[in-house]
Amino acid sequence: METEAVNPLMEGLRLERTPEPGVMVIFGASGDLTRRKLIPALYNLSRERLIPSGFSVVGYARREADDAGFRAQMLEGINQFSRSRPAKPAVWEAFAQGLRYVQADYNDLEGYRRLAAVLAEVDRERGTAGNRVFYLATPPSSYVDIIRNLGASGLAHPDSAESWGRIIVEKPFGHDLESAKVLNRELAEVFREDQIYRIDHYLGKETVQNILVFRFANGIFEPIWNRRYVDHVQITVSESIGLEGRGRYYDDSGALRDMVQNHLMQLLCLVAMEPPATFDANAVRGEKVKVLHAVRPMTERDVPNVTVRGQYGPGAVGAEDVPGYREEPGVSPYSQTETYVAMKLFVDNWRWADTPFYLRTGKRLPRRVSEIAIQFKRAPHLLFGKAGAGLESNVLVLRIQPNEGISLRAGAKVPGPTIQIRSVNLDFLYGSGFGVEQPEAYERLLLDCMLGDSTLFTRSDEVEAAWGLLMPIIHGWADQPPVDFPNYAAGTWGPEAAHALIEEDGRRWRRL
Repeated sequence: METEAVNPLMEGLRLERTPEPGVMVIFGASGDLTRRKLIPALYNLSRERLIPSGFSVVGYARREADDAGFRAQMLEGINQFSRSRPAKPAVWEAFAQGLRYVQADYNDLEGYRRLAAVLAEVDRERGTAGNRVFYLATPPSSYVDIIRNLGASGLAHPDSAESWGRIIVEKPFGHDLESAKVLNRELAEVFREDQIYRIDHYLGKETVQNILVFRFANGIFEPIWNRRYVDHVQITVSESIGLEGRGRYYDDSGALRDMVQNHLMQLLCLVAMEPPATFDANAVRGEKVKVLHAVRPMTERDVPNVTVRGQYGPGAVGAEDVPGYREEPGVSPYSQTETYVAMKLFVDNWRWADTPFYLRTGKRLPRRVSEIAIQFKRAPHLLFGKAGAGLESNVLVLRIQPNEGISLRAGAKVPGPTIQIRSVNLDFLYGSGFGVEQPEAYERLLLDCMLGDSTLFTRSDEVEAAWGLLMPIIHGWADQPPVDFPNYAAGTWGPEAAHALIEEDGRRWRRL
């Protein structure tokens, strides 16, 4: 009989990190997010025995299907997208017993009554004790209908004091500041803030979580993590792919809303925040909000001087010719939507005053790279004369993807009879450093929600603070539509104006 290999690093973790039995209700269960990410993540948690055997999933969507059809679709998703594919028969059989499906519209209260009946049945059969996680994996246009109907049907609140109910809301969380406030109000009408989990999968990545550990668990870095020693910080999230079938959504969103408002702002906060008093949800999230409030406000007049937007035209990524953005399916041939953003921000507090943070993100760039580069101030090289003339500044790089790890660039003597100095990299890679496969981001985040740990989720004031920073850019760009789109070829590192943004300060973007 085939047995599952035991990971020695998981010893003791199962008891500490195993939630109570419960049910996850996934709204939008017929969509790609469920099949590609959510169900494979839950299957992996079950495979590693991090969730109890009675844990169950109820899919809710408009598409016609029954329990058997839903299970077949989810098995296909696991076999295609899980990091532990293909599914092991014994593990899948146990996991599949907890999969159910309800077909109904999101605005149909009767559908929620049928959902309540299924949940009661699951409680009786699998001992899930009324514990619920509701996951909004639908388009944002359906959020309000689902939230209101969860309240009207009584599903939002547990039947007993021993049970719990939580809701996970996928990004984008609003389209601008006002819509984010409206959505926060709708949620607050039905759920308490401690029940609401606004998810950004970037925060579930091991390397993103390790930023806090790296900073605050090592005595050699935190003392120099400030304006006295750091020249500037670069945060890059580069994508080589195009729209991947998301043309209609993306053309209404763009890079600023799709990436900067959430992913890049989260990375900025983790790099710039002060040490929290304790490593709990409110302390960590409170320090992140302080960073956003400390970012130097910009006016619409400032926008052209500190931001750059771009849109890719036809080009080649790798050896493949690719179309321009306006030729992508679902995109208007006259679209003014940006696929690239670069900006310069300042965090005006005692730690970071006058230290620039350069952020950039874009689609159809040469490589898929996400990293944070801490560029330290250049050391005086008079001691070494000409031998030190070409020595570069020290750079600490936190690589989020791919090849997750940490790299420190330092100066070293070249072997030989004379003094010659060259920059070398001191590298740490997660894959080889620990010898274990990293869990997917959704695995960590779903488990945290089931455990009631909201540290890696976004609070309402944080969402609104991030939108508040970007509103002058949104308004400024709306008032002055671009006249040069497309302004960079696919397969290049963005528009020339993005290089000028940093080079006019005597700096340059890192070569990736």
